[in-house]
Amino acid sequence: MERTAIYRRALASTTFLVGIMGVAASAAATLLKLYSPHTFVGFWMAVATATLALAFAIVRRQSIQDAEPFWSPPTKRVTQAAAPAILVGVAVGIAALFSPADDPLTAWRTVPLWMALYGCALHSSGFFMPRGIKLFGLLFTLCGGLLMIAINKLETEGGLPPLAYAHGVMGAVFGGLHIAYGAYIRKTETTNPPGA
Repeated sequence: MERTAIYRRALASTTFLVGIMGVAASAAATLLKLYSPHTFVGFWMAVATATLALAFAIVRRQSIQDAEPFWSPPTKRVTQAAAPAILVGVAVGIAALFSPADDPLTAWRTVPLWMALYGCALHSSGFFMPRGIKLFGLLFTLCGGLLMIAINKLETEGGLPPLAYAHGVMGAVFGGLHIAYGAYIRKTETTNPPGA
């Protein structure tokens, strides 16, 4: 029970960090007017890399504070579960980044694919983590699927919104959902303490 509380604390901090990074990146991209499709994809890949590095630092610090090995069997299982979907997400980003045409449709289609693949990674990891992660992953997958349907409909009906909106979607989904989930973890941690 105590280890579960420790993991929930690390998960809440990490989730808030990812959410804040998503919202801040969305605002920064809008302020900097990063509206080229290749720039959009490259920017969000850089944000994902920086966020992953910061999340790694938080989890590593937690393991050092608790005098536990960082690369433990549970960490290995979670990493192995998430890796396939994350690697495909990286491949999707690289393909979009180096696509010959700097087409807004390529960038717009990358967004729901990233959401769905990230959701698959979270859902897979959820088999080795608190139960809520699987549901959180399904929410991302659902958002990705619905957004892909909406993008296809907009394209066939005559036009996609500007990429400024895509930055907003990334901030709302990746940023907003993480902040909401972090708040949920904190709330349930205080209302349902271990051993209660």
